[in-house]
Amino acid sequence: MNPVHNDPTYTFKPEGPTDMLLQENLARSRMREAEQVARARRLVRHLSAARRWNRLSQWAARRADRATAAL
Repeated sequence: MNPVHNDPTYTFKPEGPTDMLLQENLARSRMREAEQVARARRLVRHLSAARRWNRLSQWAARRADRATAAL
């Protein structure tokens, strides 16, 4: 991505009819919002998957310990 667009002080100022600009700005705002929601949901999914794999590895370790102790 262009680093200029990641700068919070950067503002997009296109030229054209204002009614069209309003619609474009609303669309951009909705897209940004949707991307933020998707990013948050992805983070939640990754965290829950990490917890799930952690529980599975602990269970496998306990099972391996029991199997080793039974030998």
